Amino acid sequence: MISELDKVVLTENIYNYELKVGDVGAIVMIHGEDLGYEVEFIALDGDTIAVETLNANQIRAIRKG
Repeated sequence: MISELDKVVLTENIYNYELKVGDVGAIVMIHGEDLGYEVEFIALDGDTIAVETLNANQIRAIRKG
């Protein structure tokens, strides 16, 4: 289960912001599994690249291990 502030991995390209599969973001708000997640993507310098509303099939949790 994905919770707020969890880091997630993008599973499909998002062309409006040139986000690519494998980019890492953080969940900043959950609208409900069926309604989507607000995910913030940041650059290495800490600047926000994008905040996107994504469906559960567009992201996956980062697995430890």
